[in-house]
Amino acid sequence: MESTLSELLKRAETWPKEAQAELLRAAEQIEREHAGIYVLSSEERAAVGTGLKDVAENRFADPAEVEALFAKCRN
Repeated sequence: MESTLSELLKRAETWPKEAQAELLRAAEQIEREHAGIYVLSSEERAAVGTGLKDVAENRFADPAEVEALFAKCRN
């Protein structure tokens, strides 16, 4: 496997810059998925911040409303 990968990377050095950039993006995505690293987007980071603020302020969904929503989704 390693020799095949090495050979591909050597060939990739001759590819157009756009193709090399595409390979790099794909490899980085694969690495994130397999290494367990996930980088939040600015929108995701904001959503996490909102959720943490809600928890700190003890704001939670009403259990009856949650159950009603799940019941609706099951139908």
